[in-house]
This record gives sequence, C-alpha cells and structure tokens, in this order.
Amino acid sequence: MYKIAWDPLYHHPLPDNHRFPMEKYSLLPEQLIFEGTITQDQFFIPEPVTEKQILLCHDEQYWGRLEKLELSAAEIRRTGFPLSKQLIQREIIIAGGTVQAARFALENGVAMNIAGGTHHAFTNRGEGFCLLNDVAIAASVLLVEKLIDSAMVIDLDVHQGNGTAEIFQSNPNVFTFSMHGKKNYPLHKECSDLDVELEDGISDDEYLNLLNKHLNYLKENVKSDFIFYQAGVDVLATDKLGRLGLTIQGCRERDRLVFDMAFQLNLPIVVTMGGGYSERIADIIEAHANTFRLAKSYWD
Repeated sequence: MYKIAWDPLYHHPLPDNHRFPMEKYSLLPEQLIFEGTITQDQFFIPEPVTEKQILLCHDEQYWGRLEKLELSAAEIRRTGFPLSKQLIQREIIIAGGTVQAARFALENGVAMNIAGGTHHAFTNRGEGFCLLNDVAIAASVLLVEKLIDSAMVIDLDVHQGNGTAEIFQSNPNVFTFSMHGKKNYPLHKECSDLDVELEDGISDDEYLNLLNKHLNYLKENVKSDFIFYQAGVDVLATDKLGRLGLTIQGCRERDRLVFDMAFQLNLPIVVTMGGGYSERIADIIEAHANTFRLAKSYWD
C-alpha cells in the first residue's frame, strides 16, 4: 500500500489568482477516498524539510533572504505569489513531503505527494509559483545519505523543469529529462540532460510516440536507482496555459508509460502533481486521479 503526502497547508487560500486552482489539493483526496482508490490511512502529514536539507540545493544567501521575507519586489513578482511566512511554511512542508515520500518509495516501490513538483525554483531564486525545489531537495537528500547512487527526473509538466535543470547541471548523479511546450513558459529554457520540445496542439498519438521513444532511450542508456516523476496535467487541451492537445485519456496513457518503465526496471518512483489550470476543476481532478489509480494498479 503506497503512501501519500498531504497537509492542510497545501490548500492554504492564497490571494485571488485564477491561474492557480488551490481547491484541487482538497478535492483530489476527497475524490480518491470516495471512489475507493485510496484509504485515509495511506496519507501522512509531512514533517518540514530542514535548513540543512534546503541548503543541499539552494544558495544560503537566497534561503536567508527568503526566510526573512527580504526578497525584492521584482523577485516576488517573478514567483507569482505575495510573499508571506505562511507561504514559506507551505513550501517547506511540500518539500518535506517529497523527501518523506522518497523514503517510503524505497520501501514500497512508489509514493505520491498531492502537491510538489516545484520545478521552477533555482539554486538562488524562485519563479513560476515555486520557491523551493522539492524534487531537487529530495533527490539530494537520498544521494547525500547514500540511500541511492543516482536518480532520474522525468518532468512531463507542460513547462520546462528549468530550475531542476539548473540545480543539477553539474551533477553527474542526477539525470534530468524534460518534455515540454516549445513556445510556452519559460521563454528562456535551461539545458536539461535531455530536453524534448513540443509544438502547440500536439495530439495524443504524436505525444505518446515521442514519449515512448525517449523513455526507451532512457531505459537503455541511463543508469538510475530512483525516479522522480513530475506529473503536471497542464498538458491537457483544456488547460488555460498549456497550449498542447492531449485528452484526459492521453494524459493517463502518459502516466502508464512512465509507470511501466519504473515497474519493468524495478525502480522506486515518487510522483509529484505539478501544474494543472483547466477551466473546469473536474478535468484537473480526473487527470490527477488517474495517476493515483494507475499507481494502485501497479503497486498494490
């Protein structure tokens, strides 16, 4: 039975921002419990990530200024959120959830974080609704504690995992793969170990063929002990920010391809939810719920 990180702070109501549907953090677990996909005892409330763990990835000066709410107005605008102590605490809890989920995945094969996937957080700055990079922190913790020798980040959010790419650009023990919209945010892309850029409006078939091709490349050419999967559902055609053409069924098949890879290679995997900005919250919840349903079909 796999474990899932969830905390009431995930649903903390931030100032009105139609780009960031906070209600998914409470609606998703409610739906999964209601339909019997998961049970209440699968949830764990994360412990906050420690400063020592944060500094494995983030610059000490940046963290100090962030913690003291001393970012400049321009830096705050780049993050997309008004800066507050409660927001910082939320980021610390999210990162802690991914660290703990990684430990559970080593035991059970898979673990999930209802939040997470804050892949636009760089070593020394935040942007795009991300202040601390939870996946980078969790991967670094596993490596430093010698629980793994290498990790792979599979980032299939519609936006490039630019912060993750920057953090690990000189680390041979973490392979970063990002498949994202070519013309979408961020305007300036970083260099992941493998980047696949997608044209606007790409269909299910074309997307899945590309993904399958590159996952096969990873299976054959990249040694890894662990997978971190950023499973943003902003790839949907209904997404206000995505610009791609995937259906909910195509998004589900995307998840299946990643889980197939992890299962076949017997690699532990942590899944973070990432973005999703469809007009109908039901589309977001259904696409995210499919990820949990598939995980159950593989590891329960």
